[in-house]
Amino acid sequence: MGEIQELFPNLYLGFSVALSLQNLMYCFIGVFAGTMIGVLPGIGPLATIAMLLPITFNLEPVSALIMLAGIYYGCQYGGSTTAILVKLPGESASVVTCLDGHEMARQGRAGPALAIAALGSFFAGTVGTILIAKAGPPLAEVALKFGAPEYFSLMVMGLIASAVLASASILKAVGMIFLGLLFGLIGTDVNSGMSRFTFGATGLTDGLSFTVVAMGLFGFAEILANLQQGTDTSTRSLLTQKIKHLYPTRTDMKRSIWPVLRGTGIGAFFGTLPGAGPTIAAFSTYALEKKMAKRPDEFGKGAIEGVAGPESANNAAAQCAFIPTLALGIPGSATMALMLGALTIQGIAPGPQVMTQRPELFWGLIASMWIGNAMLVLLNLPLVGLWVRLLRVPYRILFPAILTFMAIGVYSVNNMDLDVYMTIFFGLVGFVFMKLKVEPAPLILAFVLGPLMEENLRRALLISRGDPSVFVTRPISAAFLIATALLLLVMVLPAIRRKRDDALQEAEAAA
Repeated sequence: MGEIQELFPNLYLGFSVALSLQNLMYCFIGVFAGTMIGVLPGIGPLATIAMLLPITFNLEPVSALIMLAGIYYGCQYGGSTTAILVKLPGESASVVTCLDGHEMARQGRAGPALAIAALGSFFAGTVGTILIAKAGPPLAEVALKFGAPEYFSLMVMGLIASAVLASASILKAVGMIFLGLLFGLIGTDVNSGMSRFTFGATGLTDGLSFTVVAMGLFGFAEILANLQQGTDTSTRSLLTQKIKHLYPTRTDMKRSIWPVLRGTGIGAFFGTLPGAGPTIAAFSTYALEKKMAKRPDEFGKGAIEGVAGPESANNAAAQCAFIPTLALGIPGSATMALMLGALTIQGIAPGPQVMTQRPELFWGLIASMWIGNAMLVLLNLPLVGLWVRLLRVPYRILFPAILTFMAIGVYSVNNMDLDVYMTIFFGLVGFVFMKLKVEPAPLILAFVLGPLMEENLRRALLISRGDPSVFVTRPISAAFLIATALLLLVMVLPAIRRKRDDALQEAEAAA
């Protein structure tokens, strides 16, 4: 009862922050820009946030986070639009939507498919927002009792979990984690004042810039990959007929209610786990809906359940990924690592103290999620025509403009040429990773968590006077390490590994 009594004043505070004219404007810009870039096939939320990160640097922290969150779910919505209209998912979580969504579009039912995707996502987003508001404060209270050993063990568990759930091979994911930790070591050692891996470059004494690594690995590399594929409007199977009958029929609504509810539940569960939450949630929901359907043979041929369930699942998962990020300061995915990086750039130390020390930021962000999701429904359905026209703009015009914008953004952070060169370097590295089918998401997670892990490892060893048993003698820390060991066991068990590989192959085949 006490929690509910606290919830309403907190939500009131959040809405009073999010509904200010300034924050409404930034929420709108975020949602609109996110959808606009998310509509372009091949550019997912990760690349979009990485590319648009610099425009938030000079904003107030609350406005910056509201705008970035808007970009995130705006981009996810845009990804679904291309999945339905062009059969090219903007990101991996929208791959399943292609199967039935595009079939519906080919049958002249693009409107209902887009509307169900939007309404399902809005419902899932609303539930996700309530869950964050309910789960965040108690989780943060528990986290406030954590010491350095608990934080270190929790971060180890998060990194291993991201490797287990990564879509690439586990060995490659572990390799990426080590690489990310190594990149995190670059710069001046705070304790000894010695330079580490700077190779005499004064620009690296403060360490590698998070913006440089994120924009290079995700934004720059994504554009290089698209240019290399020669993707252009001529290769896209654009929907030529006019989109009519935007709103779903009563039968469509009836058939979608249960898939939306089930998708929301599955998405909320996977969203709180570290790793590829939205993608796994969407695929699991699709498999469940196909199993439970009265007419399973309709799946893949335009079944509305195949759009309603996965779309709700991926949105609920995306929203609930904010729970560990905001409450514990531990990002559950690479996108959340970008959000956490943005928080650090704004001078705010991530962690449970954000909730108590900056309540306007935490609750303002939560309230803005609901407002942003409502904006997506109200704005984007009438703007479908605009997105279709945007898809016809040739990439040879769009990509140079985006690259120029990124270069200016990177340079503006520290006014250093080196940052632009390093972005190009990481862009090329990211491109090579794509060619080798290596997923860079664990790298960025490790890069963000690396310095925090080092800090907590040193602190824990200082407190225990160098005794490493402190990590196993404290119950919470030991529980995290046991969970890590179980995850490692899962990685090596042949039966489970085979099942995981089969699921990934199925996902690739569907794409």
